[in-house]
Amino acid sequence: MGEIKKIGVMTSGGDSPGMNAAIRAVVRTCAYHKIACAGIYRGFQGMIEGDFIDLDARSVKGIINKGGTFLKSARSTDFMTKEGRQKAYDALKAAEIDAIVTIGGDGTFTGALKFSQEFGFPVMGIPGTIDNDIAGTSHTLGYDTALNTVVEVIDKIRDTASSHNRLFFIEVMGRDVGHIALNVGVGAGAEEILIPEENLGLDRLLESLRRSKESGKSSSIVVVAEGDKTGKNVFELKDYVNEHLPEYDVRVSVLGHMQRGGSPSCFDRVFASRMGVKAVESLLKGKSNLMVGLLNDKIAVTPLEKAIKGQSKINKELIRVSDIMTT
Repeated sequence: MGEIKKIGVMTSGGDSPGMNAAIRAVVRTCAYHKIACAGIYRGFQGMIEGDFIDLDARSVKGIINKGGTFLKSARSTDFMTKEGRQKAYDALKAAEIDAIVTIGGDGTFTGALKFSQEFGFPVMGIPGTIDNDIAGTSHTLGYDTALNTVVEVIDKIRDTASSHNRLFFIEVMGRDVGHIALNVGVGAGAEEILIPEENLGLDRLLESLRRSKESGKSSSIVVVAEGDKTGKNVFELKDYVNEHLPEYDVRVSVLGHMQRGGSPSCFDRVFASRMGVKAVESLLKGKSNLMVGLLNDKIAVTPLEKAIKGQSKINKELIRVSDIMTT
C-alpha cells in the first residue's frame, strides 16, 4: 500500500439508520488527519460511473440524526463483471482516491473484497444492515434503531388487539436470521415468537394459543420473522389458526420497509461514529480487507472474508427467556 491521501466512502445494498452518521464519521476523521475525502454516490454503480463528490467536515453537518443515506444506494449488476470492476478502478484512480470505506452488508463486502483482491486496492467495511446478520460483530449499524421502531409499532398494535380481543400475527424482517423477531418479541411481551432458527411447528403454535386463551388472555401477539418455516408465509399461519381455532379473530400486520426508516437511535449514532474513526485510522495504518465491528463492547476488526463466510448466531439464552416469559 502506498501513502493514502484521499479516501472514498460509499453506501451499498439496503439502507439502514445510522449510515449518514457513519459517513459523517469517516469524513470528519479524514479532516482530522488532514487527508481528503470523497463521497461515492449510488454505491458500486456510482463508482463505475465516477459519480464522486469532494466532502469536508462542513459537508456533513446536520446529518447525524437523519435516516437513510444521503450518498444514496443502488445495486449494480455491472460491478459483478470484470469489465465493470475495471471501470470502477479506473474511475477511482482518475479521481486520485487511494482507498475506500464501504458501508453495507454481506453483498457489499463480497464485492469490495473481490475488487480489492483483483486490483490490490485498500478497502475497509462498516456493517450497515438492520438484520444483524454479519459475523464478527455483536451489532450491525441500524439494528438497534430497527428494534426500537418495531417495539413501538407492536405496542400500538397491542392497544387495538386488546380493544377488539384479537390475535395479531406481526411479520418483521429477518429472511435468514431471527434477531429482530426474538428481541422485539421479548421486549414487546409477545405470546409467541417464530424465527428461522427454531421451527416451532404448527401443532405447538396451536397449543400455545389454546393455553393463552384458557389462561384468560383476551388478545395475543405473535411475532414472525419473514424467514420462519412454521408456515409457507404469515398469511398461511393466519388461515391455519382461523381453521383450527375459530374463537380467535385473527389479523396480520406486515411491517415491511418501515423498519429501515427513521432517525437513528443514540446507540447507532455513537456506534457509527466509533466505527467510522476506526475504519479510517486502520487504513492509515496500512490495514485493508477488514470489517469494523463491536465485540465485547469494544470496536474491533474482522477479516472481510470471515465476516462474509461466517454466520451470526442467535442468542440461545434469550430463546430460553422468551419461553419462560410466554408461560
